[in-house]
Amino acid sequence: MKKRYCIITQTLLLLWFFLDMTGVYFSNSYLVTRSYKDDGLFFLIYLVAMILFIFKEKIGKWAVWVWTSLWFVIQFLCHEWYTIFSKGVMGSLEDKIKYFSGAIKWIEIDGRYIPDVYHTILHILILAVVITTALYIRNSKKRV
Repeated sequence: MKKRYCIITQTLLLLWFFLDMTGVYFSNSYLVTRSYKDDGLFFLIYLVAMILFIFKEKIGKWAVWVWTSLWFVIQFLCHEWYTIFSKGVMGSLEDKIKYFSGAIKWIEIDGRYIPDVYHTILHILILAVVITTALYIRNSKKRV
């Protein structure tokens, strides 16, 4: 895996996650609400990890991989867990469904929480960064 592929996936994730800082609203719905007060620290940590990867690769590749791996686990527990088990660690299923009621969704099923479009793409991008960075770390060990 080449460094540029990691940087491309990392940049796509950064840009997509930046939408969470600003919010994207439509007349009766939203892609993502402005959540910089809730998620700003996650954004800054990821930004610092990404900058480290670009300028201090030896520590940066690990910072990106560890942070995005933890971030993916947190996102899984906060979203997919509810879809799979109909309960979770972040409140009740009903509250989760109500909280995201205005979000643009792929599909809506009464009484079920299914991650919205924004979060589905976010999770795919986080996982892509985890995988590309892991492959980069593995390949950089082979070159040494």
